[in-house]
Amino acid sequence: MRLIVLAVVLSVGLVWSPLAAEAQQAGKVPRIGLLSPASSFDPGRNPNDLAALFAAFRESLHELGYVEGQNVKIEFRWAEGNYDRLPGLAADLVSLNVDVIVTYGTPASQAAKRATSTIPIVMAAIIDPVAAGLVTSLARPGGNVTGQSMMSPDLVGKQLEILREVVPKVSRVAVLHNPANPGNAPQVRHAQDAARTLGVRLQPLEAGSPSEIDIAFAAMTKEHAGAVVVVVDAVLQSNRTRISDLAARHRLPAVYGLSEYAEVGGLLTYGPNRLEMFRHAVTYVDKILKGTKPGDLPIEQPRKFELVINLKTAKALGLAIPQTLLLRADQVIQ
Repeated sequence: MRLIVLAVVLSVGLVWSPLAAEAQQAGKVPRIGLLSPASSFDPGRNPNDLAALFAAFRESLHELGYVEGQNVKIEFRWAEGNYDRLPGLAADLVSLNVDVIVTYGTPASQAAKRATSTIPIVMAAIIDPVAAGLVTSLARPGGNVTGQSMMSPDLVGKQLEILREVVPKVSRVAVLHNPANPGNAPQVRHAQDAARTLGVRLQPLEAGSPSEIDIAFAAMTKEHAGAVVVVVDAVLQSNRTRISDLAARHRLPAVYGLSEYAEVGGLLTYGPNRLEMFRHAVTYVDKILKGTKPGDLPIEQPRKFELVINLKTAKALGLAIPQTLLLRADQVIQ
């Protein structure tokens, strides 16, 4: 009789042990690491745009049933504009054994990739993941990295074309970029290819700090640049008010890749909607938390690029924006 009871107990234990393990696993609260090269406080805008991006991320999580502090935890790590801090911050997230790391920009994505080959990485927004060496293919990323690319190969070329529509006689265009950001090199290369097609001479200028931005604009004036393209970079973006003011002071028509520049006086912006990209990044996170391998999720490119025109700035520069361009604009700031 005792043997029968013991057998029953053992049988019940064997049946319930995997169920208990499953319940314990189901009770685990997943942790999402968010790694950004910029600061949680952005003096260029109040409220700052990074807060808006991550608020959109949180909102989308909530729409999918994730409630921060209840069934999901988020660990933020900010490099405060210092790219050298990213490897340490990425290593910190790895040491916490987060379930997925969400990155913003090329330097953050590269730092996360170097820190782990096992924890899934979702790139919320990156310029060119193939050129950055993060994946070998957009369709089949493989490994532990997936997400979204901000740039189609002809994006900077389109920006130059729009600039030419506004300043048709421009022959020399400066390109402001941050050499510390590996994602800027492909943008400059694409700009050079487009410039040859358009018959425009480029003047690449490096800037990774406020003082270097001032020096770069002085060089534009000295070399008689007729306009400027400002490539996408977190450090440059955090100094967008300074850049827009310098462009106005030097009377240089400028085109940017992020709409936030137009809000602080930038003439033209043409690029993807980052809010939508951060919202969409949540779908990657959700699939990964539910068991999908990141390498099986294709990297997506923006389906739509937005054109924003600041008419007040155009008037101050004495520029007449063509009606055809105004009709194409997604937003016109009066």
